[in-house]
Amino acid sequence: MKFLIFGTGEYYNRYKIWFGREDILALIDNSKEKQGRYIDGIRVVAPEDAVQYVFDAVVILSFYVKAMKSQLMDLGVDEDKIYHFFELRGLRAYLKPKRERHFYGAQEKGDGKVLLLNHDLTLGGPALALYHAAQVLIKNGYRAVYGSMMDGPLRNILLDEGIPVVVDENLALETMEEVEWIGGYSLIICNTMNFHVFLSERDKKVPVVWWLHDALFFYDGVRREVMRSICRENMRVWSVGAIPEKAVKTFRPDFHVEDLLYGVEDQNNQINQLCQTGQAERSVDSKLRFMTIGYIEYRKGQDILLEAIKGMEPDLRRRAEFFFVGQNISLMAKGLIEASGAIPEIVVAGPVGREEINSLLEQTDILVCPSREDPMPTVAVEAMMHSVPCLISDSIGTVKYIRDKIDGMIFQSENAEQLKEILECCVRGWFRIGRVDKNAQNKKELEKMGKNARKIYERYFSMETFERRFMSLVEGIRF
Repeated sequence: MKFLIFGTGEYYNRYKIWFGREDILALIDNSKEKQGRYIDGIRVVAPEDAVQYVFDAVVILSFYVKAMKSQLMDLGVDEDKIYHFFELRGLRAYLKPKRERHFYGAQEKGDGKVLLLNHDLTLGGPALALYHAAQVLIKNGYRAVYGSMMDGPLRNILLDEGIPVVVDENLALETMEEVEWIGGYSLIICNTMNFHVFLSERDKKVPVVWWLHDALFFYDGVRREVMRSICRENMRVWSVGAIPEKAVKTFRPDFHVEDLLYGVEDQNNQINQLCQTGQAERSVDSKLRFMTIGYIEYRKGQDILLEAIKGMEPDLRRRAEFFFVGQNISLMAKGLIEASGAIPEIVVAGPVGREEINSLLEQTDILVCPSREDPMPTVAVEAMMHSVPCLISDSIGTVKYIRDKIDGMIFQSENAEQLKEILECCVRGWFRIGRVDKNAQNKKELEKMGKNARKIYERYFSMETFERRFMSLVEGIRF
């Protein structure tokens, strides 16, 4: 079978292992910078050039499946020839054989333990949330094993704490009934909607929890018939707030969904120690510092923030600085860098690690989350943990816990004009420029707002709160 692969980024690197080099005719990418180059010895071509090949299937290795599929169909590709990485199980006969499984400190049978499954072992929000769940289980006397579709840096952290790890890349293609080594576990917790295919055929005698973190955007590649095949018997569904619940109920309105927010470890003690040694001192300049942290992509809305900044009164903008932190190699990131080049107050940085995020937040006055859709961004919780007020769009799940101008600030999603007005208002209040209206935030008011934000963290997102809620849900399951 001859394939065209659409996408050369993160998900290409995750799923390319399943394709033989000789079976890939070309890689497709919309980036003109990549077109004509070779990746893994395979030529990268534009979509309009790719459709000239004689191929059997196009496989989309990206979550932007809706736009990419539409683009292909506009170029005349038959819909039946287009697959998403969620559909690779249907192509197994044409893919590489099963991958070797790796057991790190774990036995090949569950032996009564709790198995926690995530789609990767990165240090992203869902993976860390499940790691904290494993810690809580062990603290409360349970035996736990962490399993993943993909290896990553979290593996060594888990092993250092004595938590066994299983890395099985076959989980991306197999159902629960097909995974031999899962036998013997007393409870299985599946993290994120990436496990919908895995759950479509399962042993109903084993209690299963499906903990969802995902907005509707991530369901674009999901087939409704697969979602309908997931049996509710002996399965609990948990959600990180209202947005993941709404997303899954678009496919399965019959699901009963229970709320479980993640917990974030308190870094205040570590930061206080760094401050005492002078390693994490805040900037002493006079500018008001805004920070946005996250993958630079359409869903995260950094373009909305850029438009708001560009519209600010120049004198006010000069009194502030705006940091865009996150991967800076996507098409949108490159466009943002180019569009912001004439604005010296904007700094576009690359990705940073979790420790660096804590350091950045200690030097931040206001965190901005301009997302068009975002269930419960970890960075907003981390900001509140550091007593940094958040300026967020009303399409973010965190908005449920924030009172406007008391615990943080809220603007209407995609309303760059309203966001601009709030940015200007903050600067005016910070420097007491001219007439300061009642909505302006001066230094003392922002400090008070930050303290209120810290209370949100303590009440809803602290590890103590998470442990109480998580264990109450686990102990309500018969296993």
